[in-house]
Formats: sequence, C-alpha cells, structure tokens
Amino acid sequence: MNSPDGVVQVAEASGADAVSESAAIWARAKARRDGDPEPATVEETAPGIRRRLDLAGARLLLARRDGRPVGFALFAPRARTLELFYLAVDPGDWGTGVGTRLLRGVAEHARAIGRERLELWVIADNERAIAVYERSGWAGTAEVKRDPASGRLERRFLSQVGDG
Repeated sequence: MNSPDGVVQVAEASGADAVSESAAIWARAKARRDGDPEPATVEETAPGIRRRLDLAGARLLLARRDGRPVGFALFAPRARTLELFYLAVDPGDWGTGVGTRLLRGVAEHARAIGRERLELWVIADNERAIAVYERSGWAGTAEVKRDPASGRLERRFLSQVGDG
C-alpha cells in the first residue's frame, strides 16, 4: 500500500463543483484503467454522473486529502438494496486506502437508511477494482451483463451491511 500524504476526509458533496471534481477523477481513473493516452474531458464524463445523481435518494461522497479531491462514490437506494454506481480514486492515490474508506462511507449510509445489502456492477476484467471490493467483503455473483454503452462484460457484486 502506498503511504498517504495526509488524512483522507470523506463527506457528502453536492453541486456543480462536486460533479466536476468527480467527473475529472473518473476520467483519469478510467484512462489509466483502460490504457487510454489521454483522459476524457469533464464535459464528456459529467453527464453520466449527473444522470445517476438524478435518481431518487442518490448521494455523492467525495474523498479529500489536504483539501484535494482524491476519490468519490455515487450510490442510490433501490427497492431492497443500496446500489453503488461509481467508485473511483485518482490514479495518484491508488493503493492508499481511499477506495476502502469510501466503501465504508457507502455502508454507513446504507445502514442509516435501513438497507442491509449493497450491490454494484463492475467490469469483469477490472482486477484492481474487484480486489478492492473483495478485500472489503463484497462477493461476486454469477450474474453478468454487457454494458450497452461500452459493450464490456460486467459482473454483479453484493455485500451485506454489518452492524458497523
């Protein structure tokens, strides 16, 4: 694990600045994950984040280290679960525990709203993300689907919310 430069603070965020900061993190993380030469622009990535934030009860957690945005999680309640739509950490902060801290924040929110199960879909060959989820107690299921936009295979993961 890399050594963090400072303490990570995770808090709920909203507004245009939070969306832009999250979109920039997503673009850099996705570019690194996929080996793209350049990240997408905030203008290209922000619409997907805004679309999920429009869901009833959706929340955005933003992680900051020394005031700098380093990661985010975006999730919303479903009928019986809390679904995690985005979890991203700036590549310069990979391996420093930011993703794990964000997942704890998501679980805390699920507990607060009375959800006992978390769910997400992850790109099936995203080994780094899968390792983070599994270390945090998530389990892969046999359910798979193709993402309509990218055509990539995704796998469903579940986690039970503990007592804290």
